[in-house]
Amino acid sequence: MSVTRRSAAAVLAASLLSFGLVACGSDEDGAADPGKPDDQQITVYSGRNEQLIKPLLEKFTEQTGITVRPRYASTSQLAAQLVEEGDRSPADVFLAQDAGALGTVAKRDMFAALPEATLAKVPQTYRAGNGQWVGVSARARVLTYHADLVPADQLPASVFDLTGPAWKGKVAVAPTNASFQAFVTAIRVQHGDAKAEQFLAGLKANDPQIRENNIKIVEDVNSGAVPVGLVNHYYLGEIAQEQGTTPQEMKAKLHFFPGGDTGALVNVAGVGVLTGSAGDGDAQKFVDFLLGAEAQKYFAEQTFEYPVVAGVTGPAYVPPLADLKVPAIDLNDLDTLDATVTMIKNSGLVP
Repeated sequence: MSVTRRSAAAVLAASLLSFGLVACGSDEDGAADPGKPDDQQITVYSGRNEQLIKPLLEKFTEQTGITVRPRYASTSQLAAQLVEEGDRSPADVFLAQDAGALGTVAKRDMFAALPEATLAKVPQTYRAGNGQWVGVSARARVLTYHADLVPADQLPASVFDLTGPAWKGKVAVAPTNASFQAFVTAIRVQHGDAKAEQFLAGLKANDPQIRENNIKIVEDVNSGAVPVGLVNHYYLGEIAQEQGTTPQEMKAKLHFFPGGDTGALVNVAGVGVLTGSAGDGDAQKFVDFLLGAEAQKYFAEQTFEYPVVAGVTGPAYVPPLADLKVPAIDLNDLDTLDATVTMIKNSGLVP
């Protein structure tokens, strides 16, 4: 089965630019089952798109008998909704696309601490320091490049090199995409706001090729319409699958920035259990299901993300997660995405 993010691209493109908005989302498929007691139903606020996550929700119900009532919207919209709802929220679980949104909810003390046995399944780098959320899959920031247009020995050593004259008009970015915004937040965390503003100004002055999402960037790099672009690693696998080929046969290749460069950020999709739902156990069963071998294999083979649990092999076309030279950034600190959105707007990258 092929799982694609393409159908949700328009929603995800708006992402954190609507951080302050509350979205009702869609929960048509998640109507409460009057024939089941409350302890056999959970409400999941899912910032991961329906086409991607629905097969896992169905498998969870099949295995446990617990009905999932999903509410779909962008991760940032659901984080804002949770904050507004507070302890009145009907949500049992928040399934988010990035650590920053999880941190936004966690710092308002809305998540319960997860059991140590659950946290121990995932490396400390990919879970909350206070144990209130845990990553379920990981994605690396990369530079995708056209192999015929950019020789490997001319690839930049740092993401900051892309503001130089050699790359004028050659770099595609998606500034309204949540992954780009999390990356800019990482610059702010690692180097400070002044460095982030300088990078954005340099990028803007260098005539970047603005695209609405990562999918379009990889497609345009693969076709030769633009030489390079900043994306997450998994889009190459997804587009290769759509085109009936393999990542190895694509003209678009992946460059992992070396030496702990901020451009090599590894972020996670993750999950937290709302404090009011910690006692009944069903929400916790859902978390453990996502960290089980079946779901982890699904993330690796169907969505081309990195599994975060030991013993599950990642996508074949990328280096192992443990081998990546990632920046020294605590994902718990990526919780100021609203300030990042304002910074990106002020840079002029977004009209």
